[in-house]
Amino acid sequence: MLLIHCPYCEMDRPELEFRYGGEAHIARPADPMATSDETWAEHLYFRSNPRGLHAERWRHISGCGRFFNCLRDTVSDRIVTTYKAGEARPEIDRGAA
Repeated sequence: MLLIHCPYCEMDRPELEFRYGGEAHIARPADPMATSDETWAEHLYFRSNPRGLHAERWRHISGCGRFFNCLRDTVSDRIVTTYKAGEARPEIDRGAA
């Protein structure tokens, strides 16, 4: 079981208290009415699936209820760091992670 650090509650809690919220840092199209169906489909359904570090959104449902971001290594399933929603993705050396 993963222990996930909530950056708002400032504590490590078991993953059962959290829910995965998809890939982090996905920007919604600026003008939805001018967006083609193909662009909307890409925005809604196509995500990267990297081997290695991946930025994800999580929600602390059994705690503060807030969304936050997380860098997780998809190979080892190890969480490298968590950070508050709205903050920039931390620069972490992929080799060191």
